[in-house]
Amino acid sequence: MRNYKFILSGGGTGGHIYPAIAIANELKLRFPNCEILFVGAKDKMEMQKVPHAGYKIEGLWIAGLQRKLTLQNIMFPLKLANSLWKSRTIINNFKPDVVIGTGGFASGPLLQVANSLNIPTVIQEQNSYPGITNKLLSKKANAICVAYENLERFFPKNKIVFTGNPVRQDLLEINSKRDEALSYFNLDANKKTLLIIGGSLGSRRINQLIAKELDFFIANDIQVFWQCGNFYMTEYKHFSEKENVQVDSFIDRMDLIYAAADFVISRAGASSVSELCLVGKPVLFIPSPNVAEDHQTKNAKSIVDKNGALLLKESELDEKFETVFNQLIHDENLQNNLSQNIKKLAKPNATKDIVEEIIKLIK
Repeated sequence: MRNYKFILSGGGTGGHIYPAIAIANELKLRFPNCEILFVGAKDKMEMQKVPHAGYKIEGLWIAGLQRKLTLQNIMFPLKLANSLWKSRTIINNFKPDVVIGTGGFASGPLLQVANSLNIPTVIQEQNSYPGITNKLLSKKANAICVAYENLERFFPKNKIVFTGNPVRQDLLEINSKRDEALSYFNLDANKKTLLIIGGSLGSRRINQLIAKELDFFIANDIQVFWQCGNFYMTEYKHFSEKENVQVDSFIDRMDLIYAAADFVISRAGASSVSELCLVGKPVLFIPSPNVAEDHQTKNAKSIVDKNGALLLKESELDEKFETVFNQLIHDENLQNNLSQNIKKLAKPNATKDIVEEIIKLIK
């Protein structure tokens, strides 16, 4: 068997990077001698996260368009032209069998060039509402792996494969890890644990909410594990001095913190939603309104509409949060129903199914 070569591109946020790494890991399992190269955007978090996962990465000089006139927008045509040229150089030198894009700025020029050179491409669309880049790339892509139903209005129907989103394999079985988790994070086994996930970059509005509601949580005998994001750590780390409150910028063992959690408050990025379906804990989604096409609200609603989670918009937090959260922590029937319903939406074999689609394209 010859050594296959794959290029993966995904970045900007953890929601694009971790699916790409999960796919790469599965490809390595199937083809131990294969060569894998990542392509990302210079100065974005993938340039650190991908080498940390053990893979080589090349950076493109690319960024997204802003919604107002900025220097970055004026530079965009130059950056795009440079990225298309560099993508062509990378592809010609590496000679991949398949190119896979999981979203982010760099995947656009890379897959565009691969399509123009007739190299098979696979798009992995995490969200319920795709961005403009993937809509454009879908016309020439060979397969489009999706995590939500009813995306035929955006993509060619004959190319869509309903796989779900890649998730960390260590989340497939967390119930047996609870004792280890309580010990690892130094949590009190006699208290309920609330986990707050603001996304890989952190969330200003969720952080403001949690800071305001800490006394409310403590009064309800709940211990809080609060992932506030690197950007906000300096501002919020002092809250760790409170009893039964831990503030962290980043969580290195998501499998353990999910095992320890009794309730979760989370943004509704696609990867987080997919992980939470697998984990099956009662969740309150607070979607970010500051994303393209309000796709986080659409992601959350796809779960809420099947009675698998609760949802509050940022604009509703001041008025409704304590009432909704109070009901959640005191209503065991509600907790059980949410857990059972969200678990029905899990796709534990997503990564393997995506790799199956990639394998079909190897010539």
